[in-house]
Amino acid sequence: MTTVAILPISDVNGEKSYRAIAGDKHCIGKTAGQALDALTAQLDEIEFSALLIVQSFYPDPFFNAQQQEELSELMSLWRLARDEGRELSPEQQTKLNTLVDMELWAATARTAASIQQGNS
Repeated sequence: MTTVAILPISDVNGEKSYRAIAGDKHCIGKTAGQALDALTAQLDEIEFSALLIVQSFYPDPFFNAQQQEELSELMSLWRLARDEGRELSPEQQTKLNTLVDMELWAATARTAASIQQGNS
């Protein structure tokens, strides 16, 4: 199963949009749904089968406000570097990868907690 991450992003004017990422493919939309729809159009039917959980993107015990802010800043730097044809520094890329992994873990933990609450 392909893992899809949908992240809130802001442009230089502070306007919010969403980036859906799956491997080396990514799309941006004004809403999380638009970003996901654009991304799924790029994926083969065989590549995309999913359990979709929509999260409000507010800090929580699984991924706090500081982590969200760091992720947002690094994603902005990553987009700028990509647009300029360069890469992040190795330290920045490592931190970005770590935060993406942590957010994925947090999403998994949130899902498990939701399921457990539903079974209580």
